Amino acid sequence: MTGFGKAVSESSSLTVTAEVKSLNSKFTDIYCRIPKSLSFREIEIRNLLTQALERGKIEFNLTTNYTDVASSGTSINRPLVNAYMKDLIESSEDFSADDRVELFKIAMTLPNAFNTEVASEEQAEAEWQQILKAVNQAIGECTKFRLREGAIVSAKFVEYIDRIGELLNEVEIQDKNRIPAVRERLRKSVSELMGDEEFDKNRFEQELIYYIEKYDISEEKVRLRTHLNYFKEVLKDGNGKKLNFLSQEIGREINTIGSKANDVILQRIVVNMKDELEKIKEQTSNVL
Repeated sequence: MTGFGKAVSESSSLTVTAEVKSLNSKFTDIYCRIPKSLSFREIEIRNLLTQALERGKIEFNLTTNYTDVASSGTSINRPLVNAYMKDLIESSEDFSADDRVELFKIAMTLPNAFNTEVASEEQAEAEWQQILKAVNQAIGECTKFRLREGAIVSAKFVEYIDRIGELLNEVEIQDKNRIPAVRERLRKSVSELMGDEEFDKNRFEQELIYYIEKYDISEEKVRLRTHLNYFKEVLKDGNGKKLNFLSQEIGREINTIGSKANDVILQRIVVNMKDELEKIKEQTSNVL
């Protein structure tokens, strides 16, 4: 969700600059800084940002600069400002020439110091279309930035998934070496039970089934391989929620293999698989 976009639109009377910055976030959080004269357009701008960028901490800045005074529609109300200045001067007992600047600043902040002319509907609409063009261009640039970042993250995902797949191959190799050791432990246990006069054959069969199920990781290996392949398929669609769910399923299978391993080498491989999976989890929440 990280991205940045900037666009500048110029006409004979107006220059518009729009900037969009997006950071990773679980929710849509939009902060708009726009001219006060366009405050009634804020909801429309927010809707554009939400539809295009969907999610993230989004900061939007819009500035408008008129290239000539006539187009700005704003002028100083000279008679009123002069009246303000006269009153301020008369109200100041210790007035000196150096104080005029400060008094003028005060006068300019008083009510109705500026005349604001209402632009015609045609002019207002033309200006808004120019602003809208800059906003959409900035959003487009931000989206391109996101796509470039997404391509980098996607390549990393593939790298991590392939690494887990390589470790799964090592699990399958070690699992074959593990079986004789498990069989030997069971054989010794059976021999001890057979020498016991109170040996219960039914109980023995139950224990044997229990240990076979406890140590067998065949299903986990198949499911993990399936999840890894499906993760790559979903990655092409760029569905962040699905990737997040899949990473949880992958973690579940890895944990089950670790709990059933009963083998030092297998457990070390599982630790490495968890390390790669953690890298994936760090990024899935940042994918739309």
